[in-house]
Amino acid sequence: MSKHVAVLMGGWSAEREVSLRSGRACADAAERAGYRVTRVDVGRDIATVLGTLKPDAALNVLHGRPGEDGTLQGILEILGIPYTHSGVMASALAMQKDVAKVVMKAEGVPVPEGRVVSRQEAAQQHPLPRPYVLKPIAEGSSVGVFIVTEQHAHPPQELNREDWAFGDRLLCERYIPGKELTCAVMGDRALDVIEIVAATRFYDYEAKYAPGGSRHLLPAPISPFVYQEVRRLALKAHHALGCRGVTRADFRYDDQAVGTEGLVCLEVNTQPGMTETSLVPELAAHAGMTFDELVRWMVEDASLNR
Repeated sequence: MSKHVAVLMGGWSAEREVSLRSGRACADAAERAGYRVTRVDVGRDIATVLGTLKPDAALNVLHGRPGEDGTLQGILEILGIPYTHSGVMASALAMQKDVAKVVMKAEGVPVPEGRVVSRQEAAQQHPLPRPYVLKPIAEGSSVGVFIVTEQHAHPPQELNREDWAFGDRLLCERYIPGKELTCAVMGDRALDVIEIVAATRFYDYEAKYAPGGSRHLLPAPISPFVYQEVRRLALKAHHALGCRGVTRADFRYDDQAVGTEGLVCLEVNTQPGMTETSLVPELAAHAGMTFDELVRWMVEDASLNR
């Protein structure tokens, strides 16, 4: 009897479309791996749907809320359905970028300097000396992110829009020049490091998901010492937040700084993208694991009390 896997995708976050693409790719892979698959576009009735389906495992491929913030994980715990990726607490913690930074810093993972500001405050005056970065506290895929440079006399006026959908608290951080690096963790193993070279000014939503939007340099062309430090810190951040399964940690590296002084961890993604252009499948492939094997690993890793 093959295992019945519910692939959870879609949802209602700003990242719905990416999640549907990730979900389709994972569902196809799970079918090729021999599982019985049900594709679920997650709506507000998800508890009822899963209660009826009673799958053996849930492959969570949602990005943003509710799949990434601990709430879906809570439903799965209550229903007793083993699931992939991180548990309730780690998911909630990693999603709140400001709190996650405090926890990571306490464990010795360097994070960028910054502070939390209200949307109104950020729109009225520069919260930090330029250049700085403004980002929603709990969104992914670089939605609602602004890089404010010396050329910007005023803060981003988009923050005043009536239809602003990314919350009223923003994280303001010092902008770190240099390289964009990312490293995936699978279980207790850090994979390799990619340098992302965006065709646009930074690795935004378009660069992530549009073909040709960015180039991925794998392995990242940085010194072996810095390379290993990125891997060490990715694993350390994963453990500090209590993550499970697959995560991806994003870093900035100021290569003009001495040694690893210019290296900071921006965030840990507990539900990294799983589309054909995504970073984690690329890192897994580099480690000798096909996309189908990666999906099988995630399904077999599914559990409760994560």
